[in-house]
Amino acid sequence: MQWEVVIGLETHVQLSTKTKIFSAADNEFGGEPNSHACAIDMALPGALPVLNREAVLRAARFGLAIGAKVAEKSVFDRKNYFYPDLPKGYQISQFEHPIVLGGKLSCLVTPKKGDPYIKVVELTRAHLEEDAGKSNHGIHPGETGVDLNRAGTPLIEIVTEPVMHSSDEAVAYARALHALVVWLGITEGNMQNGNFRCDANVSVRPVGDPKLGTRCEIKNLNSFRFLQSAIDYEVNRQIELIEDGGKVVQQTRLYDPENDETRPMRSKEDSMDYRYFPDPDLLPCVLSAEEIEELRRNLPELPHQMFERLKKEDGLSEYDAGILTSSHAVAQYYDELAHLVDDKKAAANWVMGELSSALKQSEGMTIDKAPVTPAVLAAIMARVSDGTINLKGAKKVFSAVWNGEGTDVDGLIGTLGLKQISDAGAIEKMVDEVLARNGAMVEQYKSGKQKAFNALVGQVMKVARGKASPAVVNQLLHRKLD
Repeated sequence: MQWEVVIGLETHVQLSTKTKIFSAADNEFGGEPNSHACAIDMALPGALPVLNREAVLRAARFGLAIGAKVAEKSVFDRKNYFYPDLPKGYQISQFEHPIVLGGKLSCLVTPKKGDPYIKVVELTRAHLEEDAGKSNHGIHPGETGVDLNRAGTPLIEIVTEPVMHSSDEAVAYARALHALVVWLGITEGNMQNGNFRCDANVSVRPVGDPKLGTRCEIKNLNSFRFLQSAIDYEVNRQIELIEDGGKVVQQTRLYDPENDETRPMRSKEDSMDYRYFPDPDLLPCVLSAEEIEELRRNLPELPHQMFERLKKEDGLSEYDAGILTSSHAVAQYYDELAHLVDDKKAAANWVMGELSSALKQSEGMTIDKAPVTPAVLAAIMARVSDGTINLKGAKKVFSAVWNGEGTDVDGLIGTLGLKQISDAGAIEKMVDEVLARNGAMVEQYKSGKQKAFNALVGQVMKVARGKASPAVVNQLLHRKLD
């Protein structure tokens, strides 16, 4: 039997405001346990929540960026079930009237097999809520500690429709969403710090069956690698279970990266289990049409808009445009470089190739701190364009700048002895010498073997110790041979 995988994601994005969503407590990550907790976080009697306006504006900005409806009036609810790390026993969230409804997000999927393609993921909603604290195990033998530093941190929970059909699509969507929320400046997006966490709802069904299978939710996946591995394991687990005559039970599961498996955590609740009701301590959240329109006007160029611009104006492929807009920092670097050079494709190749490789090899280095700035890289590219150095020499200059040997491109070309020989007369003597010594190759070329021409080029470059202009070498060889 053939199976279809159905996946929906719920993503928790911590909003980067200085204070928590319902209190003025410091929202900084880390610190000693409970050092950033206040009376509201600890649910002390008489402590009442007050809504953080900046969190609301950030959520609205996200909604506008995905083409969703931003509600002029949204309502906060109490979500009731046992939280060991939320002392008041409920979470302030939104249910029937969330701040964001609908929307969609495009992402570039690069499957393990097959060609890359664009996937459009429809979103159901995004709502504001507070984060819970954190349970710490193993600090005191036989006991669990509760750290409330994270409690009350503002979140938006972003929920998709069940429209993804592989772990590749889920990861592509999660990466695109991560890029967007960082691009908008509404979160730092640090997954290790819990700024961006995914819950994956996974089910399988026979191909052609319109009815969805029983889903299991995998909680708190805080890396793209874990997200992909957890989904792949869960899909195989469900298929094997059904094919062996069993039934999938709706439940919440955790992913164990050490054993690469998902394990049951608890039976999966539905919305009625949470006993939602409007929070009596909070008034409805109201945004005027004018405020929403001002937020819309102040949106930056968005990834999908830049994606289309790079294809249309810079002539880049969908793949190149997708890579360059996958990160705001990468997009900014490319854009600055592209404004300094004529060859946009070459600029894209340098960013995706040499620069990307150097960043991967430099632990902790970020593109905005790269030693080779767009201006320096443009200068290197200019020396390739005017024939001063070849591409191999350009990469050596790039490496020298990266390793702290200076940023004077012309000076480094001289110091490293990389300047090309462009004098046609000098190169012609080398060509004549090579042709005289390699009569057999000449005859092979004249009989139609193109590889012989490439071999002759190689011989000339060998005589020139790699410094002859390839364009001049090719031109002279063609003139003499043809």
